[in-house]
Amino acid sequence: MRVPRSLSLRLALQFALAGAVLTGAMGVYLYQSLARELAWRDDQALAGRVERMVALIDDSASIDALQRRPQLYGNMLGNRDSMLWIIDDQGSARISVNPARLPVPRLPGRADTQFGDVHGAAPARLAWRRLEHRGAGLTLVAGKLLAEREQMLASYRAKLLIALAASGLLLFALGWQVSRHGLAPVRRLAARAAAIDSAHLHLRLAGRGDVSELAELSAALDTMLARLEHGFAQLSRFSEDLAHELRTPLNNLMGHTQQTLSRVRSTDDYEELLASNQEEYERLSRMIDSMLFLARNEQPDAAVQRSEVELAPLVAQLCEYFEGMAEERQMTFDSRVQGSVRADPALLRRALANLLANALRYGMPGSTVGIASASVDGMLELSVHNVGPEIGAAHLPHLFERFYRADAARSGHGDTGGLGLAIVRSIMQLHGGSAEVDSGAAGNTFRLRLPG
Repeated sequence: MRVPRSLSLRLALQFALAGAVLTGAMGVYLYQSLARELAWRDDQALAGRVERMVALIDDSASIDALQRRPQLYGNMLGNRDSMLWIIDDQGSARISVNPARLPVPRLPGRADTQFGDVHGAAPARLAWRRLEHRGAGLTLVAGKLLAEREQMLASYRAKLLIALAASGLLLFALGWQVSRHGLAPVRRLAARAAAIDSAHLHLRLAGRGDVSELAELSAALDTMLARLEHGFAQLSRFSEDLAHELRTPLNNLMGHTQQTLSRVRSTDDYEELLASNQEEYERLSRMIDSMLFLARNEQPDAAVQRSEVELAPLVAQLCEYFEGMAEERQMTFDSRVQGSVRADPALLRRALANLLANALRYGMPGSTVGIASASVDGMLELSVHNVGPEIGAAHLPHLFERFYRADAARSGHGDTGGLGLAIVRSIMQLHGGSAEVDSGAAGNTFRLRLPG
C-alpha cells in the first residue's frame, strides 16, 4: 500500500530539521564556549597558585621552613581536588599535597609558567614553573582534578540534548501549524477544482482572496478550463451535427425503401430505388472517409511526409481536374501561383482541392476563381478567391468547424458533408500552418499559410 505524501508533513519536517540544525549549532557553540571558559579559569587559578608559591619561597629562608607550615598549603588549595608539589632537581618531592595520590609528575623545567594535562583514571590539569632558590633548582607544580569540570560539562551536555529534542518537537508542531495555515489557499483551490465536472465547466478557479503565489497558477488553470469548455462544447455540437448528418441520408434510404416496398413495383422502379440509394451510400461513404481522415490527422503522433512541392504544376493539375465543374457553372480559373514549398504533396493537393470545389460551388456563375501565392512574414501564403455572396461576420469564426455551414440549405450530393473546410484546417495544422478566411463585397478569400 502506497503511503500518501503530505506537503504539510514534509514542510513541517524540513522546518523542524532546519531548526534542529540551527539550535544544535548554537548548542555546540555554547558548550565549547563554556568548556573554554572553564579551562581558562582553571588555568588562571593554577597559575595564581604557582605565583603564590614563588612568593612564599622567596619570603622563606629554606624549604624546610615551608615544610613545617602545612596550614599554608591547605589555605592555598582550599579543596581536595587540588594538588601541589615542590620538586627538586633529583625528582624528589620536597613538599607534596596530593589527596588523589597521583604519581609525582616529571615535567620539563622552564622559567615561565607551563600548562599540561594528566591522563588516566583521574585526569588532571597541571601548571608548573622552575626557579632557582639558594643555588638549588626547584619545580613548582599546581594541579587540579578535572572530575568536577567533566561532571559539570556532562550535566550541561545532557541539558543541551534535552533542550534540542524538546525544541525539535516544538519546531515540528509549529511547522505543522504554519504549513497547514500557509497551505490553506491550496486546499481552497483544490476544493474549487473538485467542484468542476462536465456539467460545470463554466466554473473558474481564480478567486478574490487568492494569494499572489497561486494567482498565476489559477489563471493558467482557468485558461485550460476555457479551452476544455470550448473543446467539450465543440464535441457536443459535433455529436449533434454527426447525428443530424447521418440521420438525413438514413431517413432518405428508409423512406424511399418503405415507399417502394409498400406495393408491388416494376423492375424499373426497383432499379431507380437502387440508384437513389447508391447516391446516399456514396454520400455516407464520403462523410465517413472524411471523419476518419480528421481522426487520424488529429492524433498526437500524426506526421507528414514532407518533400519539395512545385506549386504551379500542382495548381494546374487541380484546375484541369475541376474544369468540367467550372464549365457547368460557366466559371474560369486564374492561376498566379509560383515557387515551391516543403509539404506533403497528397495532403496539400487535398486542401487546395477542397478550397477550389468550395469556390466553384458557392461562386457566382460566369465569375473567375483566382489562385495566388505570396510570401508573408516568412510564411508562404496560398489564396483562393471567388466572387460570391458575402459571408456574415458571425459565421466567419466557425467556417472551419466540423459540419458547420453558413447556409444549411446549400448542401447536396456532391458536397463534403460540412467537413471540407475542417479537413483544410487539419492539414494546415499538421504542417505547422494556419487557414483563414476573409469576406466582403468583392467576394470571399481563403488563405493557407505554410512554413516557407
